[in-house]
Amino acid sequence: MAGSTQPKFASLHDVELCGLAATGERRAFGELVRRHGSAVRALLRRMGAQPSQADDVAQDAFITAFERIAEFRGEGTFVAWVRRIAARLYLKRMQRERRLGELAEEPSEADPVGGPEAEAVIDLDAALKTLATGERVCVTLCFGAGLSHAEAAEALNLPLGTVKSHVKRGLDKLRARLAPLAGADLEGRRGNG
Repeated sequence: MAGSTQPKFASLHDVELCGLAATGERRAFGELVRRHGSAVRALLRRMGAQPSQADDVAQDAFITAFERIAEFRGEGTFVAWVRRIAARLYLKRMQRERRLGELAEEPSEADPVGGPEAEAVIDLDAALKTLATGERVCVTLCFGAGLSHAEAAEALNLPLGTVKSHVKRGLDKLRARLAPLAGADLEGRRGNG
């Protein structure tokens, strides 16, 4: 009979689950982790984390989110909120490991952006891996985690102009790498139509 008095967590909206979690209902928070864990890990992998490191940081992010769940006001989505937490935790880890020095470096002109060896399938993760570290992190923070340029600059402890430059260069490289693939797909459709 315990099942009839317990809410069906799977049918509740994220905001309702957050409210229950704020009262100490761990199973409600467990449902949030089940729903959004893979999205958080995917963001971290796109930022450059190895799979095991992405798992560790995602776990830390959800622990932090659980501890601070009362701060979530439902003004945005829960998944965006926990992604921002995860991104910031990952950046702190990178800083501790002294890898952020690469972010201040200007990429060389020889950075790959695609070409004839590009595959016919659009693979965003593979395309992101071709970017310089600074470009990949800035693009992922601004477009994957939903941070503004100013928030990314603050999180990375970089000048706003540097973040904007990394994002612009990164997006330009992604467009150059992915545009021929999209164009080839359109050409194929025109020929078959």
